[in-house]
Amino acid sequence: MIELSHSRIATVLGGSLRTAAGDGPDTTVRGTVDTDSRLIGAGYIFVAKPGETTDGHLFVPAVAAAGAALAIVERPVDAPITQIVVPDAVTALADLAREVVAVVRARGDLRIVGITGSNGKTTTKNLLARILGDDGETVAPRASFNNEVGAPLTMLRVGADTRYLVSEFGASGPGEIARLAGLVTPDIGVVLMVGLAHAGGFGGIEATFRAKAELVRSLRPGGLAVLNVDDPRVRAMAPIAAEQGVEVRWFGRDGQASVRADDVEVGESGTRFTLHADGVTRLVRLRVLGAHHVMNALAAVAAATALGVTVDDCVARLETVELAERWRMQPMGSERVRIINDAYNASPDSMSAALRTLAQIVGPGQRAVAVLGAMSELGEQAGEEHDRIGELAVRLRIPRIVVVGAEARRLYLSAVAEGSWSDEAVFFATADEAFDYLQGELRDGDRVLVKSSNSVGLRFLGDRLGESFS
Repeated sequence: MIELSHSRIATVLGGSLRTAAGDGPDTTVRGTVDTDSRLIGAGYIFVAKPGETTDGHLFVPAVAAAGAALAIVERPVDAPITQIVVPDAVTALADLAREVVAVVRARGDLRIVGITGSNGKTTTKNLLARILGDDGETVAPRASFNNEVGAPLTMLRVGADTRYLVSEFGASGPGEIARLAGLVTPDIGVVLMVGLAHAGGFGGIEATFRAKAELVRSLRPGGLAVLNVDDPRVRAMAPIAAEQGVEVRWFGRDGQASVRADDVEVGESGTRFTLHADGVTRLVRLRVLGAHHVMNALAAVAAATALGVTVDDCVARLETVELAERWRMQPMGSERVRIINDAYNASPDSMSAALRTLAQIVGPGQRAVAVLGAMSELGEQAGEEHDRIGELAVRLRIPRIVVVGAEARRLYLSAVAEGSWSDEAVFFATADEAFDYLQGELRDGDRVLVKSSNSVGLRFLGDRLGESFS
């Protein structure tokens, strides 16, 4: 974080300053800001956020002992550390992020990119950050820091020399993206797709469209909306961009896109495609597995070239990326038994894409095995969408389908109804039972996809399988 005085922070947050011995209103701080007491070190700023299972205020004495410089609290704590007492810690976190980014933006040439979409945000963020990082100091979220806490924490890592801030905006309901993007008013907004991820929280696909469009409405006048031409709902955001005085740049497979791909080939070692951008055509050898990641790469190139990065530099930097993110199409195991751990998130779109990738990479003498868990937050569409995935797995001729967890049982029943009989489709109530089965079932040449929503926890099953067959 940039250097600010205690008094200025208190004013920005509308809080009451209580200085510790040796500190005063003009004392300045510039340390990292975090809500996790375990990550707090000397000079850091701790935000004591009440949580679902514990309360950050309980850890203020510990962060004081660790050398923290300041605690932002909702009530005073008996600890030898300067504190700013605020009505709401999460709101204070957002207010501080807004101030820090505004100060840095006013001082220099900071450019801000916001990314949203039902799928692909984290991969696109990582690809874009890799491209931009060679051109200047780039701040991007760790993992999926894209909510009301994670997004401001990322923004607060911006410093005086930061050239690019890449923010990932997720949401589980209306208004959240508008609030987060409104903290920084991005120069460029990337909308990847409008799908059924979190549809239960939004109240349906049209409500999801309106929520994702909040990013376009939040761009600065004269900014740029990077939109997926292949998604009809994202395409429908162009008039919103025009209303906001924002230009549009299209990416996708459609010939109308100014950044597009064709000749996509998926293999076990990655994905090849031909990139067309800014009048330049280049072959890209993307080591990230899965045809669906081509769209994420196109979005990153569209944003990066708009910021002045050459197409050749974009390609060279993309080709250095070996893994989009942990638990996202992550190759594990060995050549003998390859595990693809993609169980950090799952929606109908990402589940379909992962299954298609599995079917595409299996070569002669190899067998596809799909280990599938539930897709969360689909609301009233959950049953129908699990049916569709079970049917798709069978139609893709995946010979072994392993379904885990009671919430995914309908997927299993649909696979059986579609024609996956005998022991082609099996169901287990727990990941431990599935692991024991797979230990005896998997054989040389198997290519195994592990896919579920994060809440199901199959990513840990994927880790166990990867270690077991390494």
